[in-house]
Amino acid sequence: MEKGSESCHDLDHLALAGIGCVLASSDEAQFRRITGSLLNICGRIGNLSASVRVLKMVEWLLLGFIESRKMRKVQVLFEIISPETCENQGYVLSTVVMVACGALRALRVASARYRLDFDPQLKEAPERTIRFAADKAVLEGEHVDDRRILLQCVALGLTQCGQVTSHESVLRCVCMALLEELLPLPDLLKMSVQSPDGNSIEVVNNRVKQHLDSLLFKEAGPVTGILCNQYSFARDKAKTSVETCVWEYAQVLYSHLRAAVILHQGKHDGLLTDIGKIAEAAFLMVVVFAAEVTKHRLIAKSSEGFQPEVAVRILVSFSCLEHLRHLRLPEYTEAVRRAVLVNQENAAVSALFIESIPSYAELTSKPDLLTLDGTRYIWYKDMVQTSRILFYLRVIPTCISLIPAHMIQDKLASIMFLYIQHSNEKVTRASHSVVVSFLSSGKDTDQDDRMALKEQLAFYYIKRTLEAYPGVTPFEGLASGVAALTRHLPAGSPAILFCIHSLIVKAKDLCASKVQDKSLWRSWEGSTEPCKKMLDLLLRLIFLVDIQSFPYLLKELAEFVSLLPKEGQDVLLDDMHAHVAESDDVTRKPVLVSWLQSLSYISSQSTRRKSLDKDADKDADACSVGSDQLSLSRTMARL
Repeated sequence: MEKGSESCHDLDHLALAGIGCVLASSDEAQFRRITGSLLNICGRIGNLSASVRVLKMVEWLLLGFIESRKMRKVQVLFEIISPETCENQGYVLSTVVMVACGALRALRVASARYRLDFDPQLKEAPERTIRFAADKAVLEGEHVDDRRILLQCVALGLTQCGQVTSHESVLRCVCMALLEELLPLPDLLKMSVQSPDGNSIEVVNNRVKQHLDSLLFKEAGPVTGILCNQYSFARDKAKTSVETCVWEYAQVLYSHLRAAVILHQGKHDGLLTDIGKIAEAAFLMVVVFAAEVTKHRLIAKSSEGFQPEVAVRILVSFSCLEHLRHLRLPEYTEAVRRAVLVNQENAAVSALFIESIPSYAELTSKPDLLTLDGTRYIWYKDMVQTSRILFYLRVIPTCISLIPAHMIQDKLASIMFLYIQHSNEKVTRASHSVVVSFLSSGKDTDQDDRMALKEQLAFYYIKRTLEAYPGVTPFEGLASGVAALTRHLPAGSPAILFCIHSLIVKAKDLCASKVQDKSLWRSWEGSTEPCKKMLDLLLRLIFLVDIQSFPYLLKELAEFVSLLPKEGQDVLLDDMHAHVAESDDVTRKPVLVSWLQSLSYISSQSTRRKSLDKDADKDADACSVGSDQLSLSRTMARL
């Protein structure tokens, strides 16, 4: 089949070469008749390669006419491909548009090569034909195959002929060709998900490979450039229409990609690899287009008017494609930067952004397209969805102060706490950052409601974080959350006291199995044990908690230290002494010095009691213990 196909292509090529030679030497009447026949026959079979060769032939032909000063034949060709003649003669428009694009290319090349200034009306003639073909391509109800070939030819032809005057139908046609023909990834993904057996998957695999090798796919980059160029000169209504198409494409691509990755991961990795190549091109297309949109919609001085809501659409689209981002392109960085700046300066836009986040129910449910045949959907293994939420979690802190408390409570809190126990550490860290940014925020009108919500969520934050430490919770995330909580909640808040108590309980649990291990205390300074990190955090809190919570923290710490063996007490006391000695807090330092003296006394009394247990008789020991216990009780009361 391949050899036969190549032979056909060779014959087509030879035939067109022969036709070109005949046209070059024909008189005007022959030229009209042969060209008309060509436009009636060529392209009927929907051969895209033949249409491209027509473009090249016309370029060669017209360059010869221009060089030999046969401009009448150029005029005749433009008359033949005029919209009126095409309508009357029923020419194949896919071929006509390639002739028009070949003619424009010839004019551009001749202008540069021979330094000629053509009459602007000369260029207007083929451009009018291209607009006419684009009008037909975007009409509903056209024959599907003819319409597809026409879309393809307009898009590919424009990559060859240079810049043409912006027109709404041309812009829409290029956009449709790009999304439906050059980068038809949503359709390929949907087909792969809906294929019930291996044979069907093989069919999909072949379709994907064919598209990767096609001329259409190879021209996706240049056609994206044409889309941006046409967009930049278009009217506002046309701009809005194309923007909507691209943003919807990104969201459909996300939902289909999510289902395909879940279904095929580990089973059809080759298919996913090939799909990934098309997906990368789709990602680049959306990014380059979004960067162009920001220049027109998100700059306050723009002649078309500042449209801040577009920032949300760009961010949502980027979140849908986050799984496909492997490089941080300059266009990506700039588009995100501009969109985030708009987002963090406009409360209404920030609210729209939060509303766009998938709900808790959506995040924990399988994609609509997917049939799992009894297999349970595991939300944290959904990599495409995880990438999307990670994007949101990274952007949310930039606008958290503008988000109303009720929206944080109703929409954001459940998602934040769901992902705070995700198995991916990047996601977990980002969730902690959202908590920290919320606890630190407060530049809004609903300050009382916001503070009440902070206290309410702080309890659950500490509980959910500590129950996953040290397995899932990163220590840095925990430490930043605890620090924000103690700094930004009201002095003496029950949430701060709960936090202190929970950290002490966790420290006891972590140290329980290691407390008698003398090697732990000997290598304490360089230890990376979770219990060491937890105790370091508690010591850090001594200088962070408010003055009302301060006594409670010292009491809890003293009780904890008193339960440790002598080696542990000595190590922690040394640590505490070092912390206090380095402190320049003139308010707390005197209290801490006195507290440490009392704590050291308790430690020494405990050691002395154990020594008496070994050396004295039982009666004397009982008396001594009773006296020591009384002394310890009084000291603890002072603490």
